[in-house]
Amino acid sequence: MPDVQVLVNEFLNNLKKRKIEGSQATARQTAELLRSVISQQRVSYTNQAGALMDAVRAVGEQLIAANPVELAVGNIVRRVLHIIREENISLTTAAIAGLGVSAVSDDDDDAERNDHPVLSAASLAAAARSTLRPPSLQTLLEDVPDSAAVPHTSSSGGDSDGKSRSADKSSRTRKLKHDVIEAVNELIQDITTCYEQIAEQAVEHIHQNEVILTLGSSRTVLEFLCAAKEKKRSFRVFVAEGAPRYQGHLLAKELVTRGLQTTLITDSAVFAMISRVNMVIVGAHAVMANGGVIAPVGLNMVALAAQRHAVPFVVLAGTHKLCPLYPHNPEVLLNELRSPSELLDFGEFSDCMDFGNGTSSPLLHVVNPTFDYVPPKLVSLFITDTGGHNPSYMYRLIADYYSADDLVVQRRPKGS
Repeated sequence: MPDVQVLVNEFLNNLKKRKIEGSQATARQTAELLRSVISQQRVSYTNQAGALMDAVRAVGEQLIAANPVELAVGNIVRRVLHIIREENISLTTAAIAGLGVSAVSDDDDDAERNDHPVLSAASLAAAARSTLRPPSLQTLLEDVPDSAAVPHTSSSGGDSDGKSRSADKSSRTRKLKHDVIEAVNELIQDITTCYEQIAEQAVEHIHQNEVILTLGSSRTVLEFLCAAKEKKRSFRVFVAEGAPRYQGHLLAKELVTRGLQTTLITDSAVFAMISRVNMVIVGAHAVMANGGVIAPVGLNMVALAAQRHAVPFVVLAGTHKLCPLYPHNPEVLLNELRSPSELLDFGEFSDCMDFGNGTSSPLLHVVNPTFDYVPPKLVSLFITDTGGHNPSYMYRLIADYYSADDLVVQRRPKGS
């Protein structure tokens, strides 16, 4: 098995050079990398969850910094941290339940238990909850007495009891890593199959003889429309070309190849054509906690046109695109500028870009943003792999996948 640091460095290089296209591929590879980190991480039985979370945070910080605008990376890092917390409290709860059973069934040792520091079920439950709230993991370790701190009797029964406790802790350590890896495998499977899960809902939203408008190219939208076609739905698709990269040309060609009636239009023709449209269906780069959408540039214009003509604006997004942050959070980089060469030929406009006016700035500036921000009031419905949701419900859906303690991914100082 290759060294995990080699895998991390290779993935960091790909992120920095923008070699990974699409949020789905980025999310899947991030989850696979973190699975390798967890698998190769050695943890002691005293602070298993804390050690795993520190290892994930250490790698996650580097991944997020490598490409801050790709929010899917941070989403997966936070999802994995949440998985560790959930699996740890599940094991702790099971241990508490087992302790309660033994306390009820063994009445003969009550007098002996009174001589030793024993935690009540309420104390153990509080300790379990504290395990999930950094920076109290170290405090928990200091408060909970381990087998070495508890005095034992000189009988052979006491020795065997100490050995069994040690074996139980070692088994719990292995089980935590195993359960976390299994949960991450399920996450990877969900990311891989998100297109199919979303496409299965197409027949519920696209009806006979409707006209659908989309912009640019999105595989999620492609599979969604083709799934409706396979269910014998007859409809027409208007595709705005998505300048300046013209990704809509690729989508239009793929739709025609799969037998859908398609009309390619310019972005500036959206307002002119929107009155003929029954529904707008688009993809997303990320869905924020307030229900706002970070999407390819030009979609805010489409959303405004849809609102003006009372046309439903539907956003398709896998759960790996749900971001627990708000647009105003300092950790969120909403946009990045692409090369001006996508807009014009430098040779043709070289005279305009000379510093001919004698000042320190060129005569012509070229701005080529990658994304638009669509506020939640312009969105009619979100369709994820878990079903359809109103924008006002997105914060609750996001809360099921993330912990509030992981919104800022950074390692805690060792002294804390």
